[in-house]
Amino acid sequence: MKLIIGLITVTASIIVGYLMAHGKLAVLFQPAEFVIIGGAAIGAFVVANPGHVIKRVIGGIPLLLKGSPYNKDAYMELLALMYELFTRARKEGLMALEPHVEDPESSDLFAKYPAVHNNHQVRDFIADYLRMIVGGNMNAFEMENLMDVELEAHEKEATKPGAAVTTMGDGLPGFGIVAAVLGVIITMGYIDAGAEELGNHIGAALVGTFLGILLAYGFVGPIGHALTEQAEEEGQFLQCAKMCILSTLNGYGPQIAVEFGRKAIAHTHRPGFVELEEHLRGEGG
Repeated sequence: MKLIIGLITVTASIIVGYLMAHGKLAVLFQPAEFVIIGGAAIGAFVVANPGHVIKRVIGGIPLLLKGSPYNKDAYMELLALMYELFTRARKEGLMALEPHVEDPESSDLFAKYPAVHNNHQVRDFIADYLRMIVGGNMNAFEMENLMDVELEAHEKEATKPGAAVTTMGDGLPGFGIVAAVLGVIITMGYIDAGAEELGNHIGAALVGTFLGILLAYGFVGPIGHALTEQAEEEGQFLQCAKMCILSTLNGYGPQIAVEFGRKAIAHTHRPGFVELEEHLRGEGG
């Protein structure tokens, strides 16, 4: 919704301001300019990026329309899941976690927390490292190093779609100039025409520059930035899970372990200590 509101605001502001200056909307309707600028930008985007990045861009834009899934409620679910996993391990032994970490997608425990269960990146991250703990073959220092390597690799991969869209946006003003130059070339063929017709052709050519700049800074650039923010929020979510897992591996109890995780959450989404404690009690922790 935020994305839609922002794009509508950009469009409405441009149109209203243009009309206030007694501009004619018909002059801005130049399908050929859209074809040149849009087609060239999309073509360059396809050439510059591998298929998996293109797919992630296409899949990521609908998620922007829904809003970020990494909100306060999602963090509460994550911490509640970690608390329940750690409590079960303390009461019944680490082997009690084995059926859940071996097949987290089918786990009834993971299924209680859809914000984690439906996110395969987060779900698999938790399951993989808990599986190592159950195996008992790694210490906290080794596991932290491995987590950092994975999170760094995840960040590089997850931020590529946003960077790709941003790069495409950076090229749009250039393609707008290309469209404008082509329009000037066409205009030169009407150099002997009347002033009105010549003015229409010059106006149409300048629309290319206008569209390139508008699309770059009003639409494509902000979308690229939003995709990058989306990836960074996922990374923060994984950081929270990381802190919980490392804390329990270092011997802290379930309540303290999730408190470490809570401290890793940005203030925007971080629940209060008492709020989290009440939530955990409500979940039957």
